[in-house]
Amino acid sequence: MRDPYDVLGVERSATQDEIKSAFRKAAIQHHPDKNPDDPSAQQRFKEVNAAYQILSDPQKRAAFDRMGAAAFDPTVAAQNPFGGVQFDISDLNIDGIFGDLLGALGIRVGNTGIVQREVRITFEEAAFGCTKEITYDRIEGCTDCGASGAAPGSKTEKCPTCSGRGRVRVQQGMFPIAIERPCSRCHATGKIIVDPCKTCRGVGMVPKPKTVEVHIPEGIENGTVHVVERGGNFIRPDRAPGDLEITIRVQPHELFRRAGDDILCSIPISVALAALGGDIEIPTLEGKGKLRVPPGTQPGTILRLRQRGIPKRIGGRGDLLVEAKVEIPTKLTDEQKALFLQLASTLGETVEPSGEPSFMEKLKNLFS
Repeated sequence: MRDPYDVLGVERSATQDEIKSAFRKAAIQHHPDKNPDDPSAQQRFKEVNAAYQILSDPQKRAAFDRMGAAAFDPTVAAQNPFGGVQFDISDLNIDGIFGDLLGALGIRVGNTGIVQREVRITFEEAAFGCTKEITYDRIEGCTDCGASGAAPGSKTEKCPTCSGRGRVRVQQGMFPIAIERPCSRCHATGKIIVDPCKTCRGVGMVPKPKTVEVHIPEGIENGTVHVVERGGNFIRPDRAPGDLEITIRVQPHELFRRAGDDILCSIPISVALAALGGDIEIPTLEGKGKLRVPPGTQPGTILRLRQRGIPKRIGGRGDLLVEAKVEIPTKLTDEQKALFLQLASTLGETVEPSGEPSFMEKLKNLFS
């Protein structure tokens, strides 16, 4: 058993808010659904859940601080590893994010209520941010029966399994003492529905369309998961809903590519402009921009237009990096050919009628 403080990356003096924040980040990072190609994600996710189970409960945290991992070692049951604390499995929030952990312990639980959707945005929207409306179906309480599951005007009976308590006591092999868990027959309500609601068929929950307005921050990257808290499904009427997880998909741009906070693009320039230099108009995210091409620019040279890239979250912007692609003319008039021959002569080059440099010229250039 690893130190739960190390697992969540918090100090021993961390507050409950700090622990909860660290847990949420770690749970999202290591969730198996987020790491489908990583077989070790499941174990890391269980480890994060187990660490939060201890540190989120003041009594269990005190027991760990006092006895370390031995406080939860079943081999020391005679010493009461929970330090005299009655262990209540409801503390594990079995309808919440601990579902995978408890499932590994042989305890059947429901899902987490998380709803996952994708939103496609343009390159410009990813750079400068935008607001999107998302409509989706989520599970909510049935309004016809008030989420009770019973037909209006009907009565319920006390659950015979839990005697109306909504909880049953069981002896779990790995725990040294009897523990409690919600009654599976009545779903922890303590009541049995005799005449179920026709709308929800006794479940108390129905799918309903929901629309949310989501603000996409500037500079967001492709594949980023934006979380809308409590925007997911209600697993039970008496519990808070899960989250809505929105995966951002940025559509490719016909001209620009992204590299961190910088933008890359390729711009064709003429031989004359590459040799003599000058100013040209180029496309930017805001429209047209002016770029200075220095004299003697070589093919493949990267020219930089500062503060025309992706806005940074801490202020400022990246740059626009322009690759100069020197275009060589393929069709020349007789006059243009004569001018190029004249230029070659002034540069000390001898060009054969075919247009190819002579062998001696190539040899001279090779060793010059």
